[in-house]
Amino acid sequence: MRTDELPPGSPSARGRFRVTTLVVTLFLLAAACGSSPSTGAIGAGLRGPSGLHAEVYARGMKQAASFAFDPQGRLWVATAAANDTGADAVYVVTKAGATAKKVIAGVHTPLGLLWHGDTLFVSSAGRVDTYSGFDGTAFASTTRIVSLPDGVGEVNGMVFGPDGRVHLGISSPCDHCTPASPYSAAVVSFLPDGHDLRVDATGIRAPIGFAYYPGRSDLFVTMNQRDDLGAKTPGDWLAVVADGQRWGFPACYGQGGAACVGVPKAVATLDPHAAVSGIAIATGQLGSRVGTAAIVAEWAKGKVLRVGLHRHGAGYTGTVSTLLTGISNPVAVALGPDRALYVGDWSSGVVYRVARVAS
Repeated sequence: MRTDELPPGSPSARGRFRVTTLVVTLFLLAAACGSSPSTGAIGAGLRGPSGLHAEVYARGMKQAASFAFDPQGRLWVATAAANDTGADAVYVVTKAGATAKKVIAGVHTPLGLLWHGDTLFVSSAGRVDTYSGFDGTAFASTTRIVSLPDGVGEVNGMVFGPDGRVHLGISSPCDHCTPASPYSAAVVSFLPDGHDLRVDATGIRAPIGFAYYPGRSDLFVTMNQRDDLGAKTPGDWLAVVADGQRWGFPACYGQGGAACVGVPKAVATLDPHAAVSGIAIATGQLGSRVGTAAIVAEWAKGKVLRVGLHRHGAGYTGTVSTLLTGISNPVAVALGPDRALYVGDWSSGVVYRVARVAS
């Protein structure tokens, strides 16, 4: 594994966000790389803009890869280690400072968590399972609702859409080959019971994190790029993905020309080899210094980005700056029902809570 690769969530069979064995052209709709706002210490060893305060919310969950809040406001955390030994798990944290409780054990690379009603969805290697009937200690029942072909690629984040479907990202099983399965390097969707699995968008090397813009049907997706291009390696992408799109992997990686004819443009170009991962959409919860923005974790760069979102007609442009530093390997991010941002450090097992300072 190269040092710029992210253990959880790669397009490889066991590599996680960047490739092991096993997607840019600057354009009007691509990101304008803005300078970072003035930052300083905001607590808990983190640095960020004034007006924010950080604290440690929980500890003890190394390799935290995905978050979800349940209807009671409890934080659920899935862990995904660098090598899949079947020892990954799903935890619940009931309040700040509480000991994380392991609820589901023996999971294989769970990279997506989603609460829909009183049901927990868990995406893991080759499958999606649902869990229901949680009594505070265990679930009463579990059902495998989606089974994917062997070798399809990493099964990543997911989100429930305004169309009533669950949308899920699946990586390519390789860095730059043409995948054999139609489900590889794709965004797929299915009904909450697992029926009607379909491919919605193709040619995306590694669609990792998912978030809908609140109140709209715009699906924002973080994308890992190819790693084999040397000096031509593009930055990772933040993009809006729509049904029927073809993103051109492996031939197109944002370089333009014939290979990229008809390929959509990214909202923002992020750092190269960044192992971009989780995403949340803020619309004022964190104050004016954050504003309306996508908050994106970059595992390999040890920072959380702010991508200011500007809507123009049916599309967006993004202005990129650094929001938080001081986290070794951020992966999971989520906005909680308390309007705070939660960020997990994959390396240390610390979950941070970052909130607007009360005026």
